[in-house]
This record gives sequence, structure tokens and C-alpha cells, in this order.
Amino acid sequence: MTHDDIEIIGKNVKDMYGTFMGKVAGTITDIDGSIQSVGIDCGAQGLQQIQYEQLVAQNDVVIYIPKWRLDSQRLIREKQLTLRRLKALIDIVSENDDMKSDAEIIHQKYKSKLVELDETEGEIKAKLEARLTELDEQMKSAKMLVFDAKVQFKSNEISEATFETVKSCTNEVIEHVNHEVAEIANVKSRIADLELEVQELTNPPQQNIQESAVTYLETSEPQQVVQTILPEAPTEPITTTSEPIEVEAAPMPEPPSESEVTFAFPEPPQQVTQETTKDDNDNDWLARMEAQ
Repeated sequence: MTHDDIEIIGKNVKDMYGTFMGKVAGTITDIDGSIQSVGIDCGAQGLQQIQYEQLVAQNDVVIYIPKWRLDSQRLIREKQLTLRRLKALIDIVSENDDMKSDAEIIHQKYKSKLVELDETEGEIKAKLEARLTELDEQMKSAKMLVFDAKVQFKSNEISEATFETVKSCTNEVIEHVNHEVAEIANVKSRIADLELEVQELTNPPQQNIQESAVTYLETSEPQQVVQTILPEAPTEPITTTSEPIEVEAAPMPEPPSESEVTFAFPEPPQQVTQETTKDDNDNDWLARMEAQ
């Protein structure tokens, strides 16, 4: 044990949000003298053993860091480093194709590391969901305390000062819960972003089939573009009247009665005979002689 490690004994322990947890009662060390865990007296909850890596000494207080936060930060850090190395390896091979066979061994090593990190990621996600369930129960309990204190205040069982004290304490708990929930959501978002980067790096997007077909059908000869000129639309708006067009209907003639019906027959044509022609000629001759 170093001098700094011994100084944490007897100090108060608080969580990341300032809530008092207990007091450091002692430590458990390994054969080489390094601290493995720290015993914290949590009052009614008894003596709890917490991993030493979850504690950070700050002046006269020791800060407790949740296990899910340490595990998620370690996962994100290792995954980011593995991705950066894979990208660097791909760049090296693209610049010098002769090193492809030598880089294959290291490439498989990093891919195996990503598979291992994926398994750890599944475990961390399960811990995050479990912690969210615990925080939801704490939120319900805090709200229930506030509501019950309000009922007691309205029924004159407690004073207004006591109600305000309960309200202030529960608001701190609610604020801590909301802060941790937001932090968990941020961690889940960062993990999801890293998953997308891994997929883009390990599974490059395939070329669109349509684009590849167009590229295959392209020729070096320029193609003539036939431009079709469509008739222009009329610029003046066509106005239509919604009023109906009145058409004067001609009156239908009334049918004639039976008494008014007359039948007109054509006169027979006069036949011109030789006798008639002769008489006419004689009469004309006599008229000329008498005139002389």
C-alpha cells in the first residue's frame, strides 16, 4: 500500500452526484500489496466491498464511480483504438500492394479483437438496461414520497417546513436519476455509432446494380440526343363561364285537324296533236288576211 492509498481510510464516500454513501472502513490487498477492494460502511446496508478502481480520492472525500460507466468507457476506448488501427492498416496496404500478404495476419488479429469486443458490448448493454430499470424504480419511489408528504401536509399531519424538506430531498434524488439516465442514453448512442463504423469498415457497400449496368452499357461513341419540342401551353388563361347557355326552342307546329286536310292533285298535261296545230295555223292565216 502506498501512502496515498492509506489516506482513503476513514474518509466519507459519495457518488458522482454528491449523495452520501458511507465511510471507508478498510482495504483488502493482494500479495504484492496492491489494493483489490475497499470496504465501505453503508450503515443499515452493512459493509460493502467495492472494487478499488471504482473509487477516486478527491481531497477529503472519496468519489464512487458506477461499474457500468467504467466498463462502457473501456469498451468505447478499445473499440475506437481498434478501428483506427484497422483504417491505418488498410491505408498502408492501398499505398503498397506488396505488403498485403504481411498485413493479412495483423488484419485477422484486429478482426478477432472486434469480435471479442462485440461480446463484451452485449454484456454491457444488458447492464445498462438493468440499471435503467433500477433508476425507473427509484424515480417512482421518489415521486411517491413527495405525493404522500403532500397528502400528510394537506391533512395537517406534518408542517409546511417538513413538507418542503421532503420535497427538497426528493428533488435531489430525481435530479440525480435524470442525470444518470441521460448519461446512459449518451453512452448507448456512442456505442451505436461505433457499431456503424465497424459495419462500414468490415462490410464495404456494394456498387449499385443499376449504376454498374449503366457503366457497362456506356460506349465511347457520343450518343445523339434527340430533343423533343413540345407545344407551348397557352399563356392566356382560358376562362369558362359557369352560367348555362339559353337556347330558344322553336315551337313545334300543331298537327292539322282532319277538316283542314285538302288533297291537291296535279292537272293532266295537255297533249299536242296535229289537229290542234293545224287549227292554230289556219286561225293565224285568217287573222293576217283580214288585217291586209
